[in-house]
Amino acid sequence: MALIQLETFIQAPLERCFDLSLNVDAHSKSVAKTHERPVAGVMSGMMKLGDTVTWEAVHFGIRQHLTSEITVYKRPTRFTDEMIKGPFTP
Repeated sequence: MALIQLETFIQAPLERCFDLSLNVDAHSKSVAKTHERPVAGVMSGMMKLGDTVTWEAVHFGIRQHLTSEITVYKRPTRFTDEMIKGPFTP
């Protein structure tokens, strides 16, 4: 399985960054120009352990539905979201 690791330094409290990274509304705003939107599961607000969200998005010119689940939740330091349905499912 491939591992993608991204580090970004942000001048803000750890808890704020963590909460925003799991906030469906914040993600929706960040991708507003691409018309990506939640269509099932958690539709707004913050996600927590066991929550799922399905996003409708266009990638590679193809409309897709991508469903992810929060499988690890250790606020405020770590969470894991895993794609459980979609073209990038392992």
